[in-house]
Amino acid sequence: MTPVIKWVFVLIFAAVTAVTLLTVLNNHMKESEWIPEDEILTEITSASLLLQNSSIMTLKPWRSSLRLSPYVRPQQYFINLYPNLEEGSFIGSVNITIILDTAQSYIKLHSKGLDITKTKLNSSSVSAFQYLEHAFWVVVPDEKLSAGEYKLEISFKGNLEDNVIGFYQSVYEDSTSHERHYIATSFFEPTYARLAFPCFDEPQLKSKFKISLIRPSSNNYIALSNMNQESEEINVPTNGFTTVHFANTVPMSTYLACFIVCDYQSLEPVKADQGFPLTVYAPSGQIKNMKYAQHVGIKAINYYVNYFGIHYPLPKLDLISIKDFRSSAMENWGLVTFQETKVLYNESINSIDEQEIIAFTVAHELAHMWFGNLVTMKWWNDIWLNEGFASYMEYKASQVVHPDWDVDTSFIIHSLKSVQSVDSKLNSHAIVKDVSASNQITRMFDGISYSKGSAVIRMLEGLLGEDVFRIGVSAYLKRFTFKNAETDDLWTELQTAAQNTVNVKKVMDTWTRQAGFPVVSAIRNGTKLTLRQQRFLSEQNTNSLHDSSPYDYKWEIPITYTTSNNNTVHKFLLSKDNVSFTIDIPDAEWIKLNHRQVGYYIINYSESDWCLLNNLLATNLDALSAADRSNLIHDAFSLANANYLSYGIALNMTKYLSLEHHYVPWDVSATNFKILSEHLYQRPTHNHLEKYVQYLLGNIKEDIWNESSDNNFIQRKFRAVIIKLGCAYGLPSYQKKVYELFKRFLNDKIKPHPDIRFTVYYYGMSQGNSSEWNKLWNLFLNEKEPLEKDNFLDALTSPKDTSILNRLLQNAKNESHVSPRDYLRIILLINRQPFGTQFVWDFLRENWQYLEDSFYYFDIQLRNHIPSVCSHFNTQEHIREINIFFDEHPEAEPALGRSSILEVVSNNIKWLKKHEAVVSNWLINSI
Repeated sequence: MTPVIKWVFVLIFAAVTAVTLLTVLNNHMKESEWIPEDEILTEITSASLLLQNSSIMTLKPWRSSLRLSPYVRPQQYFINLYPNLEEGSFIGSVNITIILDTAQSYIKLHSKGLDITKTKLNSSSVSAFQYLEHAFWVVVPDEKLSAGEYKLEISFKGNLEDNVIGFYQSVYEDSTSHERHYIATSFFEPTYARLAFPCFDEPQLKSKFKISLIRPSSNNYIALSNMNQESEEINVPTNGFTTVHFANTVPMSTYLACFIVCDYQSLEPVKADQGFPLTVYAPSGQIKNMKYAQHVGIKAINYYVNYFGIHYPLPKLDLISIKDFRSSAMENWGLVTFQETKVLYNESINSIDEQEIIAFTVAHELAHMWFGNLVTMKWWNDIWLNEGFASYMEYKASQVVHPDWDVDTSFIIHSLKSVQSVDSKLNSHAIVKDVSASNQITRMFDGISYSKGSAVIRMLEGLLGEDVFRIGVSAYLKRFTFKNAETDDLWTELQTAAQNTVNVKKVMDTWTRQAGFPVVSAIRNGTKLTLRQQRFLSEQNTNSLHDSSPYDYKWEIPITYTTSNNNTVHKFLLSKDNVSFTIDIPDAEWIKLNHRQVGYYIINYSESDWCLLNNLLATNLDALSAADRSNLIHDAFSLANANYLSYGIALNMTKYLSLEHHYVPWDVSATNFKILSEHLYQRPTHNHLEKYVQYLLGNIKEDIWNESSDNNFIQRKFRAVIIKLGCAYGLPSYQKKVYELFKRFLNDKIKPHPDIRFTVYYYGMSQGNSSEWNKLWNLFLNEKEPLEKDNFLDALTSPKDTSILNRLLQNAKNESHVSPRDYLRIILLINRQPFGTQFVWDFLRENWQYLEDSFYYFDIQLRNHIPSVCSHFNTQEHIREINIFFDEHPEAEPALGRSSILEVVSNNIKWLKKHEAVVSNWLINSI
C-alpha cells in the first residue's frame, strides 16, 4: 500500500468513527442538559491518536464551560493508592458513588496528567476520553443514564517526580547518616487533586472519602491520611508492602484530601480538651523541633472549639513537616502539612520573629478546620471566606497562646500596612471577584483575599462588637456545617446577631465588592468636625482608566475617634451617600481618628491638626497607644507618597522616634525609610537620609546590645528592628559590632543571639570578602537545620561584588544544593538590595528562557519577579527596556499585566521630580 493510499484509509476511518460517535452522543443529548453537545464535542484533531486509542480523544471545542455539572454529585470515594518510592511513580484506583439528579448522556469529572487504564460504570466498561483544555475525563455510556445512583470505577497510573503539586515525591537528608530519604505526600489546593486521582475537583462537590494507602512494611514507614487508621494488612502474594485502611471521612471538598507515606517519627500525642489527640510528625532528627507547634496547636484548637461553640468534627489532628512544599502550609482536614521552616522551632536557633511566624502559621491553618473545611465557599470567587477569616482568627488565637505579644498591634504591620499599598493601585481588585477561567483561580490566592479580607473582618468586628460578631460567626458555621456558603450567607447570620443596629450587607458590600479603600479628610472648625471621603490612589493624577464600581468608589465607613479630653472611643457610620458629614465634638486640644487603626482607611487631617499630633508624640508619647502612633506614621507617609500631603509633615512624624519604645511604630517607619531609600538610591539626598536615620538611632537611650534573658517579647522585637535598621543605614558602631560578631562566628563557631542572628550573618557578610563568602557557602551546604540554612542563604546574597553573586546563581542551579523554590527566592533576595536591582534585571533578561524551562511549576512566582524588580526603576530607559522584554517574552507578563508595571515606573519618575528637593531640604535642616 502506498503512503498516499494509506493516509486516505486513515482519514476515512477517522471520519467514519467520528461521525458514528457524534451520532451516538447526539441521540443521548437534550437541550436541557448542563452542556449542549456542540460545546463538548466538535471535531477530532488527531486521526492518528484516534487510531492508536479510540477511547482517548483530544477534542477541540467551539466553546466550553469551566464548570462541572451541578446535577452529577459524588457521594462516596473509595481510593486505593500505591506510591512506588523507588521508581517515583504511583498506581491507583478510585470507585466513586455518584448521584444523577437528572438524566445524563455523559458524566464529566476531572483528571490531569494521569494515565487512565480502565473506566467502568456499574461494573461495565464504557467509552471515555480526555478533554484537555479543562482537564475533563468524559465518560460516555452506551445509553442515556436516567436519574439515580451509579458506581464509577477508574484505574490509573501517575508520576511522583518533578512536581510539588498533586501526589508527589519529597526528599530529605538524614541529619545523622546523610542518606537521602524519599516520601510521598500531597498538595491539592486549589485544583490539584485531579493530578492524584480522577475526581469531581470543585469545592461545592463535597463527598466522603474512604482511603487506603500501600506503604513499605519495613524501614519504619507509616501511612497517614485525613482520618485515623482502622486496619492494615500485609499484601499477599506481594511481599514487603502493607495496605493501610483509614476510616471514612466526613463530607469534604477534594482539595482537602491528603495522602502521605513516609518514615517520620512522632511525639507523644497531646489530647485536646475535647478528647481527641493532636500528634506531630517530622524526620527523626527534627521531631524534637515540633514541640512548639504542638504547644501552639493544642492551645489554638481549644480556643477555636470554645470560641465557635462547635466541636472539632474529626477523631484526630496531625501536624507534619514537609521539606519540599509549595506554600507555607496546607489545611488538609485532620492532617495539616507545613513547609518545614514554618513549623520547626528550636529556641537556641530560632529568632523571636521566626517564633512569631510559626505561631501565626499554625493558628492560621487550624482556623481553617472551621473556616474552609467545615464550611467551604461554593466557588473560588469567595476564597476570602476561607483565607480572610483564617488570617484574622490566627491573631485572636495567637493572643491567647501568647498574651504578652500585643498581637492586635502587630496586625498593623503584618496584614494591614502591606495590603493597603497593593490596594491603593488602580489595578487592584475586589475581595469578591468573578472567577470564570481556570487561570483566575490561583490568582485569587493573593493579599486581597488574605490580608484585606482579614482587615475588613477586623473592622466589622469593631463595628458590631466582639460578642455580636462571635455569635454571628458561630451561627454561620452551624448553619452551613459540612456544606458550602457564599459571602451573603455570612452577612445574613451576622445581621441576625446584630439585629437592627447596623445594615451588615449594605456596609460590607462596599468593602468586598469594589476595589480600593477611602481616604477621609477631617477638618476641624471650632467644635465642628467635617468629614469627606474619596478613593485613595497611590498616584492621584493618573490618566489610566479603571473599572466602574456599583458604589462609585464610596464606602460605608465605621468612624472612630478619641480626643485629649478623655479615653472614650466615639463611633459613628460615615455613609457613602453623604458628600460631606459634620458632627459636633467637644472642644479638645487634639483629636485622633481611626482608633487603633481598626478601620481599613486613611485619615488626612488639616495641617494644624497634624502639627498638634506631632507635638503630642514629642511631649506625651503614651497618650496614644503604639497602634495609634504607628497609624499616624503610616497614614502620613501614605498620603505624602500619593501627593495628598507634604513630605515635610510626614517626616515630622518621625522626629519623636528616639523616644519610641515599641517595635511596631519603628517597623512602620523603617518601611517608609526604605521607600525613600529606594527612590533616592545613588542620588545625593540618599546620604542625607542615612545621616538622619543614624541620628535617630544614636539618640535611643536603651542598651540595644543587651541580650538579657529577662527581655520580654516587645523588647526583643524592638532590639531586633533597631539593630537591623542601624546596619541597613550604615551606622558605623552597629556595622563594626556586627562584623565582629560575624567573624567570631566564622572563625570560632560562636553563634550570635537568635534574635539578631539573621542581621549579623547578612550585614556581616555584606562587609566580608570572597574567602569569607566561600566559608559561609560551605556552612550552608552542610547545615541541616532548615531555618539556619535559610539564614545562611539570605546572607550569601548580601555582597555587592557581582562576581560573587554570579557564582551564587551558578552554584544554586545544582538542585542537590538549592531547591528550585529557593533558587527563585535567591533572585528576590538579591533584588531586595538597591544595588542588586539592576543586576537581577540583567540576569532575568539574559536567562529568561532557562528560567521558564526550569521553573514551570513555579510559573506564577517567576512571573511575579518582574514587577518586584521593576518597582524600583525610575528612568525612561527602564521603561524602554521593560517594553522590549515583554515584546520578546509576552508569556512573562504577570497577572496584573505590563501596564501596571509601567505605571509604577512612571510614578517613580514623577516622584523624583515632585519630592526629591523637598525631602532633601527637610533632611538637611533636621540633622
